[in-house]
Amino acid sequence: MDVQNSNSQWFDVGVFRLPMAAPEDVSGLKTLLATQQINAADIIGIIAQPEGTGYARGYTSLCMQLVLAEYLQISPQAVFDRIPMMMIGLCGGLMSPHYTVFTRRVVAPPTPPSTPDKRLIVGAANTRILQPEEYGTLTQIKLVAEAVKTAVVDAGITDLTDIHCVEVKCPAMTPARLEDASKRGVSVVSNNLGQASSLSKGASALGIALALGEVTEDQLSDAVINQDRTLYTNFGSVSAGGEQSACRILVMGNSTQSVSNYRVGHGVMSDQLDTTGIYTALSTAGIVATPPLTPEQQQRIAQMFVNCGADAVKAVRERRHTIHSDFLAGYAGIVAKAVANAVVASVVGDPMVLASAGNEHQGAPGSNLVAAIVEAE
Repeated sequence: MDVQNSNSQWFDVGVFRLPMAAPEDVSGLKTLLATQQINAADIIGIIAQPEGTGYARGYTSLCMQLVLAEYLQISPQAVFDRIPMMMIGLCGGLMSPHYTVFTRRVVAPPTPPSTPDKRLIVGAANTRILQPEEYGTLTQIKLVAEAVKTAVVDAGITDLTDIHCVEVKCPAMTPARLEDASKRGVSVVSNNLGQASSLSKGASALGIALALGEVTEDQLSDAVINQDRTLYTNFGSVSAGGEQSACRILVMGNSTQSVSNYRVGHGVMSDQLDTTGIYTALSTAGIVATPPLTPEQQQRIAQMFVNCGADAVKAVRERRHTIHSDFLAGYAGIVAKAVANAVVASVVGDPMVLASAGNEHQGAPGSNLVAAIVEAE
């Protein structure tokens, strides 16, 4: 499956995973900038897993905006508009708060020309601002699909099979947005904030699937969103936030036009205990291993992304679980993330991996989608 692209530039893509001591701790980013290990102008996206609620996530984003505004000599709002900042909070279990900074810069072609070897490339794009009445609708699906295609072109990817992960941060419904819709006399998909936000995530996931050819447009309508679970993407992870008014997209793939030190791969955990999917992600990224991984192989892992679906089903391996019925049922998403984080961490030897909860058309119900970024040999 090819897409048209005229990009002939060469890129170097960097991946910097940085621990956090608190939601406001962006000291790692400050150090990288102060020591010129990275250039603020080269940052193409940040994906963070800070602890706490949406307020804490917003504080983390603001701290990053203030730091980068100083280096870029633009306003904090302009930083937010320029760089996709995907704040995915609510750390449970052994999850270790952290953030991952992606950089991309244009470089000269290798001399002499090397044997084509596909390395990590990242592309970014935004949809236009969505109106509250568009959340969770076919309109949102189409807007996200077009933005994903734009991000693919931005990355210089010409073969969709080279794409291994698409991260989307979409708008969540808020009381202010409900009030705005009411004042204008328009209907929204739901007056329940959580349900409306979930439908926004579902529409975004189907937008990824449409862009990557996993579903066709004639299969889609408002009615299938969060209803037809046979429609899904195996490459996407979506999170919703009230700080977003547009959908922000990061596409990760491999390209012969990249000289990055990294490669990305993906896999699918068919259920919460399926470590085969983890090894598939590592294998497609370049670490082919017989379990368990050696310490040397674990050291090559730059980051893992896992989208968790435990809360989409009521059992694992025919054993009933209580995610939906026990005392912490109101925190099902956090529990699902904690479980997936622990299972993936047990393989890679590090709990500082990003886990996002979302079963809205993100993998088959009960599965986990895994992406791995590893140092190339």
